[in-house]
Amino acid sequence: MRILFLDLDTLRPDHLGCYGYKRNTSPNIDRVAAEGVRFDQYYCSDAPCLPSRTALMTGRFGIHTGVVGHGGTAADVRLEGAERGFHGRLAREGLWAVLRDSGLHTCSISPFAERHGSWTFNAGFREVHNPGKYGNESAEDVTPIALDWIERNAKKDNWFLHVNYWDPHTPYRAPEDFGNPFADAPLPDWFSEELVQQHRQYVGPHTAREISMYDDRTDPQYPRQPGELRDLGDVRRIIDGYDCGIAYMDRHIGRLLDALSEQGVMDDLAIIITADHGENHGELGIYAEHATADVITCRIPMIVRWPGAAAGHVDTGLHYQLDLGPTLCDIWSIEPPASWDGQSYAPALLRGVDAGREHLVVSQCCHVCQRGVRFGPWMYVRTYHDGYHLFPDEMLFDVENDPHEQTDLAGERPDVCRAAACKLAGWHDAMMATQPDGYQTDPLRTVIAEGGPQHARGHLATYCERLKQTGRDRAIAELKRRHPREFA
Repeated sequence: MRILFLDLDTLRPDHLGCYGYKRNTSPNIDRVAAEGVRFDQYYCSDAPCLPSRTALMTGRFGIHTGVVGHGGTAADVRLEGAERGFHGRLAREGLWAVLRDSGLHTCSISPFAERHGSWTFNAGFREVHNPGKYGNESAEDVTPIALDWIERNAKKDNWFLHVNYWDPHTPYRAPEDFGNPFADAPLPDWFSEELVQQHRQYVGPHTAREISMYDDRTDPQYPRQPGELRDLGDVRRIIDGYDCGIAYMDRHIGRLLDALSEQGVMDDLAIIITADHGENHGELGIYAEHATADVITCRIPMIVRWPGAAAGHVDTGLHYQLDLGPTLCDIWSIEPPASWDGQSYAPALLRGVDAGREHLVVSQCCHVCQRGVRFGPWMYVRTYHDGYHLFPDEMLFDVENDPHEQTDLAGERPDVCRAAACKLAGWHDAMMATQPDGYQTDPLRTVIAEGGPQHARGHLATYCERLKQTGRDRAIAELKRRHPREFA
């Protein structure tokens, strides 16, 4: 068995041609989708980067591993304590370890473990290549390593190659000589000048006047990314910059596919293409960041080209990314670790049979503290810490008819909010009842107790000065009311 796993950072599925995007960003990814199965409603359980990849490799929700944030206690996998064996559980229960123990030579080409100090991510890889730029790599840094590995190893049997590209991640970094193939392409049609001016009145990091998080600084190294959005011209810069990152990465993916074809291994090669999270581009007023527990941040692509699976099939069931491990175990008739939270969707992959969940619960504790419930046409979002965005406690969106979450229906549909809150409470009860020994605290509460989300901690007093300077001081009183500790 040979498996190529393409881990594409910050990739929104709705910016890929195979998911219906009108711009030609992804011809090589689209080619794989045409030969495999595309999952339409696939979500990371915990966003963004560190919580998502930790959930994938551990097979467990962040509420169980403790990793829900980017800093503080909630950025480390919980200690096993006195029961820890010589190697620790991840040495045998992590996804990469299960693949290794099934007989695959496991190799990763990624800076992720170093970028986030998440060395547990590497558990189970026989071979690790770190391009060395802490996630600031462009594809030209990654592809030569991958091509060399393919040339030396592709014809061998039984390998799993994890290749991690970062080009869609901020700052949008496609090289200048790549140009802009989208210069004449229309913007997504939901944008308008009126919407941009409305968003310029929003407050919070990565809103229209603070693309750089808390200010409008720009970096001359990254001309594709503006510091603030004044009009549709600036929106075009940021959307084009993101799409150029995808297209540039896709071109390099094409080089890997060509190299594998030259090695003669494509006929029995499995290809898995996915991401850690998506990217807000105007949704909830946020731009160029993956900051919320909603469809936009948590929905990710999943494309699987698997020998024997249907070609060109689209699955619409609800799945978590941590369901991948149980699915692979199911295909290979391997018993998955008892600690895993996922469930197999092998019937959907191999036979086109619905194997989706009734609902999903997704979490975000890095930029805000939120949990969301995805069910039916609905996305319900419960906010516990607003990350200085002044979000209401509850938001509700009909994402089938309002995919960019422009109309909050919480006030109009309290019945749906109650149903969602019951689902969230039931999930939370089940998660807390199955906590590892010695842990009784929800890590979301730990994040709040330690001062709030990592990217919204200790910045508020300075940010309020910027709000005064930019004519949005009306929001300061409410920010002080919600976050009194920041001014203590």
